[in-house]
This record gives sequence, C-alpha cells and structure tokens, in this order.
Amino acid sequence: MVAILGYSRPQILAAVQQMYTAVAEAPGSPFHFPVGAEASRRLGYPPEQLAQLPAEVRDAFAGVGYPFRAEAIHPGDRVLDIGAGAGGDALIARQLTGPQGRVIALDLTAAMTRRLQQVSDRHSFERLGVVQASAEQLPLPDASIDCISSNGALNLIPDKRRAVAEMFRVLKPHGRVQLADVVIHRPVSVDCHEDPRLWVECVVGATVKEELIALFEEAGFEEVTVLGSHDYFALSPSAQTREVAAGFGAHSVEIGMRRGGTTPSWMQRWRRRLDPRRWLRLWHRRGLLGMLAFLLALLSCYGTLALVALLPLLGVHLALDEGLWASAIAAFVLLTLAVVASGLRLHRRPWPVLVSLAGTFLVLYALFVDYSVLVELGGFVLLAGSVVWDIVLRRRWETNVLGLK
Repeated sequence: MVAILGYSRPQILAAVQQMYTAVAEAPGSPFHFPVGAEASRRLGYPPEQLAQLPAEVRDAFAGVGYPFRAEAIHPGDRVLDIGAGAGGDALIARQLTGPQGRVIALDLTAAMTRRLQQVSDRHSFERLGVVQASAEQLPLPDASIDCISSNGALNLIPDKRRAVAEMFRVLKPHGRVQLADVVIHRPVSVDCHEDPRLWVECVVGATVKEELIALFEEAGFEEVTVLGSHDYFALSPSAQTREVAAGFGAHSVEIGMRRGGTTPSWMQRWRRRLDPRRWLRLWHRRGLLGMLAFLLALLSCYGTLALVALLPLLGVHLALDEGLWASAIAAFVLLTLAVVASGLRLHRRPWPVLVSLAGTFLVLYALFVDYSVLVELGGFVLLAGSVVWDIVLRRRWETNVLGLK
C-alpha cells in the first residue's frame, strides 16, 4: 500500500467516518477488520453477555478486545463509552451499572449514533444516552463521570494527548478507565501517518504500547495495567491488513487504570514526559540497552586509549589511573552481560547468554589477569555477537508470542 502525502486531519477523520458509516449501514458486508458476533466471541466476550444483546447490535460489533476484563464498572456508576459504535459495550455497561446507573454512548460517526438510537427506541432501553461527538472535545462537565469505557477508538483519534486529557477532565477523582485498543511495536513513518487509508486499517493511528501507557501516566492516570492482549489482526479477512499489521507488530491490548486525585501541573506533566525511565523500559524490552552498554564499553576502552594517544600531540598530558580505567570498562561489560541475560526470561534461549559470558570472561581476563590485545578483541567480538543475537531473539519472541506471522 502506497502512502499518499498531504492529507489533512479533517480528511483522515472523514475516511474513518466513511468506513464506520459503512459498518453501521451494512454490517454484513466484507471489511478488512473483523465485524460481528463471532469476532466478539473470539476476543473474549462471554456468551451469556452477548446473548442479552439485540441481534442488530451483535452483528455490527467492531471492537478490538474485551475491555470489561478490567472490571471497572460498578453498580450505580455514570459511565461514558467512547467510540460506542453499534452499542454493544454500552448495553453491557448498562447491565452492570444497574437501575441506579446511567450510560452515555458517544461516537463520532452519525450513522452509528443514529443506528444505536433507533435500537434504543425500539427496545425501550432506559438509562442510555446516545451522543454524537468527538473524543477530543467531550460535551460533558468536569468530574461528571465515574467510569470510562472504550473499545478500539483511541487508535483512530489523531490528537491522542488531547483525547486523554479530556478523559481525565470528565472523570471524577479516582474514577476508573477500561479500554481495549490497538498498539504497535514499531513506530510508523510520517508519510504513513498522512495516509487516511492506512488510518482506517486501524494500524497507523496506533501507538507503541509503552508510549500509550506513558501518555496516560503523563496526564495523571495511575495504576495503568495491561490485563490482556490479542492477535486481533489474525481475525481479519484481508491478507493486506494482516501483512500491514505484521509489519508494524500491531496487536490489541486491554488496559485498566484510575484517575489520580489531582490534576498534574504543567511542570509535572513535562517531568513525566521527559522521564528517562520510559525510554529505558522501551530500550530494555528490545535489547537496545545491551547495545548501548556494549558501545560504552568499547568507547571507554578504545576511545580512552585513542584520547590518551592524541592529547600529547596537542600539548596536553593526561595521567590515567589504569585501575579506574579498567574498572569502568569492566562495569560496562558486566552491564552488557546483565542485559543479555535478562532476555533469557523472554525468549528462553541460553546461547546469547553463554556467548556473552565467554566474551565477558575474555575481556576481564585481559584487563585484570594477563593482558593480550587478541584476547581482549576476541572478548569484544563475542559480546557484540551476543548482543545482536539477543536483539534478534527478542524481536522473534515478540512476533511469535503474539502470533503475528
């Protein structure tokens, strides 16, 4: 699929609305994403919950997971369902809130809200409000909602930070969120972001999982927890969509969280946004911390050696503490080994760790026992091989555990 440059935000939204208008008007038509009762069953909806829904609601299901796994909805709650679509989740939420609760089903697509309103009128559903609006500008007062539910909506929203801020605004302090959405392992390029056809594939608008979690935490949400994941795109009847999803490592996750008690200040939000731990977590999962530690070991060894050799040419004489120098190299080498060893719990392959152990032994032997440049170089070569091997196995694990290929 070729990306088309220059599409504006309104054009992307129009493409999304056009697609889901088609779902609302003809749910039995073939789509590139799974639609209908069978899709909901395969994503984890209990048969007893589905049996209580009208057939016209089950037939137009277009969610990506089972957000109720978070068990966030309590009796008497006022619930907002963002991206309600045909209304299946909203009607399940209505059952969970009981006679004292109320559910607001909000969707951007006029055809979807019209369809749900007709179903509600036909079946005389009480305590259910249907609203057409954007998640980027929720038509609700501050702190007016006990719980927010969403299923496959956030990945279709261009301004996710604004949508998350709106969710925080309308929730009461310590209010709860349950959502299912599409996430990716590999960020997409700018040209892909500007292609509305790729947005309606439900892939390009998705966020890297760690970044999505960080986005909620930055806004002031707490206890953000991933409760489950699905190879959602394996259910797609479109080979092209399956291929696009596999290329980005796309899958769906179910997440639960709660709103913090106070709104974070701009300084707190920026501190969370710049927190290096969010990047370290991402790099660690991909094994890139091992590569960084290895490069620092090389730099501390041969970079320092080159610096000591070049400085006298500039008239600068540096007294090098060889014990401190060797200790710094050893520290980075051991850190490399530790990162490679941490991959064992994911891919369960001991070979990178064994190679890394051999490389570490050779470098440390050369540093502290009997120096030999060949032994040292051999150790670094083994370490480099172990790091690359670990990264490849981590990527393969991500692919296999999600069944993406």
